[in-house]
Amino acid sequence: MTPFRKWQIFAPLGLTLIGAGISLTDHASYLKAQGEPWFWLGTLGLVVLNSGVALMADAVKNRVLFEISQCK
Repeated sequence: MTPFRKWQIFAPLGLTLIGAGISLTDHASYLKAQGEPWFWLGTLGLVVLNSGVALMADAVKNRVLFEISQCK
């Protein structure tokens, strides 16, 4: 798979995961404030959020590699 194609896949997926992770973590904090079980949802939210950040970092790397290959 080319760096450009990886960027096309990883960037939207990373952004989606970041948004989902923030939403899950926010919902877990709401549950905690209500005195309900929140730990596993909060943990899942942080895992999803960090996965999204990792995918975005890889997307940026692939975009830079694509741009460098275009300069040659």
